[in-house]
Formats: sequence, structure tokens, C-alpha cells
Amino acid sequence: MRSTALIVQGILLVGLATGCAKTAATTASSSAPPPSGSSMTVPTGPRSMDGGTRQAAAVGPTMRPRIEGFKVADNLGDIHFEFDKYELTADATRTLDTNAEWLKANPKHLVLIEGHCDERGTVAYNLALGERRAKATQNYLSAQGVQAGRISIISYGEEKPQCSEHSEACWAKNRRAHLMVKQQ
Repeated sequence: MRSTALIVQGILLVGLATGCAKTAATTASSSAPPPSGSSMTVPTGPRSMDGGTRQAAAVGPTMRPRIEGFKVADNLGDIHFEFDKYELTADATRTLDTNAEWLKANPKHLVLIEGHCDERGTVAYNLALGERRAKATQNYLSAQGVQAGRISIISYGEEKPQCSEHSEACWAKNRRAHLMVKQQ
């Protein structure tokens, strides 16, 4: 009996030690948003600047959207975010207003919003932040009249940088929401 308990504990420890492979957090537009005010504590690990933990908004149920067939649309601009933020800036809302007009004029296009972060912070924290950036973008476009059912989001966190230098100018390029489209 005691040996069975030790074996089970060993298996659990091995599972915890190996963890999961890095994967992008995704949410389809049909999933419900996280409850208002909900949060989770995300350990920031050795790459953290504050050495402790950060509060991250809870990431809702994740379903992987079908991302096959989405392409860059020259008519849609990326938006950028401040360090460790997901609030839209005045520049971002101007770009999104233009994007919303194009999307409303082209209603047969589905939209995929990719959330991206710079390399600072942990993988888990950046995936959650990238998802909040994509969700803020989705919410703004929906408020401008783009049908929410046409929009899916995915977070790549820090995994797909536009720039690989270790400077503020480069990191600013990586803190973005990128829009892709495909015809229905």
C-alpha cells in the first residue's frame, strides 16, 4: 500500500517537473470572456524584473481557432502597446478605426488577431498579456461595428518577435496586435 502511494507521488512529481511544451494561448470568438475582476497569479521566475509574482487577468477557456488560410492584409495596420500594458493608445485607436472601416466594407473576411509581447517576462505571463492585447483589439473592433463572430484571437506571447535586438526600440516593435484575414 505504501509503495503504491510512493509510485503515484513519483509519477506526479515527474509530471510536474517536465511541465508542458510551449504553446500559444488561443481563444475563439465564441468563447466567453473571463469573469469581470477575475485574476490569477502568474509566477514571473528568474527573468522577472520585480522578482515576485504579477497579477494577470484570467485567461478564459481556450480553443484553438483554425488559423489556416489567414493572410496579411495590406489594408490593415498593426497596433502597438506600451510596456506591460494592454490598454489601447490614441495611435492604436486611430489605426483600429481605419481597420474597422475596411473590415465593415469587406464583410466576407474573417479576422484573426495575434497578440504579441516583447521578450521580458515569463512565457506564461507573456501568453496571458498577448491574449489580453488581442482581446482589447477585438473588443474595440466589435464596438466599431465589426461582427464579433468574424473575429478570432490567438496569443503568441514572445514567440514570434518582429525584431530580435535587445533594445527598447526593438521591444516596442514586438508589443503589438497583428491582424490577418481570410475570406469566408
